[in-house]
Amino acid sequence: MILYAASKLLSFGAAKLNQNHSTMHHFQKLEVWGMSMTLSYEIHEATKKFPKNELYGITSQMRRASVSIPSSIAEGSGRKSEKEFLECLYMANGSAYELYTQIILAFKANYIDEDSKNNLLNKLSSILKKLFKLIQKLSKI
Repeated sequence: MILYAASKLLSFGAAKLNQNHSTMHHFQKLEVWGMSMTLSYEIHEATKKFPKNELYGITSQMRRASVSIPSSIAEGSGRKSEKEFLECLYMANGSAYELYTQIILAFKANYIDEDSKNNLLNKLSSILKKLFKLIQKLSKI
């Protein structure tokens, strides 16, 4: 079952690797992982401009949520079963929605301008769509 699931992931840019009779996915080849890594970097750059008194507030929250997305994808790829991989993808999805809210809050607090907000939200929406498709695909296996 796991080998079948891994072969289905190939259409999403994933590869499989047999190691100790278990299947691992090369998360680095998942487009959604790469996109979320790029977004995490952009969030880190954007939050450098936030007020210093927010360092342990929204700055930290946004950075942690953005790092959690690709980290959860990577963690799930190393799990033993597709069910565990799915659970990690759901965590990544939750972190993405958390970040979505925080971007809007940062805009409302005037920490980012409208262009930055729209750019970040558009990228995050693309990530959410790809995560949804990957979750749907794995759920059918």
